[in-house]
Amino acid sequence: MAAHGTACIVALLALLPPLAHAQSKSELLDRLVQAYPDALATHDDTTVTWRDGTVMPVDDGISDKPFDQMLRNASIFDQMRQPYPAGPTPPPAVNADPGRFRNEAFFKKMYGDCNTAEVRRNLVTISWLPKSWGKPVQVTRVNGVAERLKQVSAEIDALDPALRAAAFPIAGVLSCRAVADTGRMSMHGYAAAIDLNLKVSDYWLWAGKGKTIPYKNRMPQEIVDIFERHGFIWGGKWYHYDTMHFEYRPELLEK
Repeated sequence: MAAHGTACIVALLALLPPLAHAQSKSELLDRLVQAYPDALATHDDTTVTWRDGTVMPVDDGISDKPFDQMLRNASIFDQMRQPYPAGPTPPPAVNADPGRFRNEAFFKKMYGDCNTAEVRRNLVTISWLPKSWGKPVQVTRVNGVAERLKQVSAEIDALDPALRAAAFPIAGVLSCRAVADTGRMSMHGYAAAIDLNLKVSDYWLWAGKGKTIPYKNRMPQEIVDIFERHGFIWGGKWYHYDTMHFEYRPELLEK
């Protein structure tokens, strides 16, 4: 009986994704600074210094912050507490939401406040999927997001028609709104995220309320891979999934 139980445990472990390489706080903050070289200058493990001299604390000293509090009051370091698994992965574990923790002050400093003209003054227009759809889309030029999305667009346009159909018409880029369950600004508020075709998308709140959330996804892996290569994370890697959603978060993607 004991042997049988051990065999079951081994079999279950084999189904789990490999553990991400554990990194120290300093290493994670190194990645953050390296991910945004035009905006960030350095860090000292307790603060991050912007290129304009602004200094921000990276932590709030709360090490055992509950999940809901992390969503609503994330520190800069909290943003990187959960490793993002690039490439094909199994459905996320309960409350595995890498990238949903966002420090609003950090991203508002980075991209501006969408309630003023700060975000709009950095908008540029690109053509999304010029061979397949060709509609103008306004996105931020900060951190080279617009140029990266142009590259993403070109690569998706080269896919088989059955695959690229999931990428248009898009559901939007800039939207000055808070996330439904957190009250915090969405990355759409900074024009640094894009939502793809609603007809092939799934969202956790559409699944109804239950003790667990049944995972659903119809977004082609080929499209996910393209976005990840260019520094965008995918909402389909979240337990609270949003499979149409991609946002520019290069600090979460190891190179």
